[in-house]
Amino acid sequence: MTLLRLALIAALICVAQPALAKVVAKKGFHGAIALQRDTGQLGYATDAPTSRAAKIEALKQCADPRCEVVANFSNACGALARGPKKHVAATGATRQEAETKALRLCASKECAVAAWACTR
Repeated sequence: MTLLRLALIAALICVAQPALAKVVAKKGFHGAIALQRDTGQLGYATDAPTSRAAKIEALKQCADPRCEVVANFSNACGALARGPKKHVAATGATRQEAETKALRLCASKECAVAAWACTR
């Protein structure tokens, strides 16, 4: 009888374990900024269901085969600063944070925010 009880308890633990291990994934909104460095052409995406979808949309909007994704973010913001010699992208929890980071990384008084995007 004791062996039967132990077998029953073990079976219940095995059945209950997957339910306990289940992790609820937070639904995210994804965004991206794409840039063609030679021409400065830009594209962006916000509120895409996946990171991949956001990158594809940003590249589509950029509309040049040489465009590249320079920032991607989830439930956040991204910004692109354009300077005399370089482009710098950064992300942050807010538009202001992303823009401030991008301008700081650009490190020139001539830098200016060229693009920004935020998810919901």
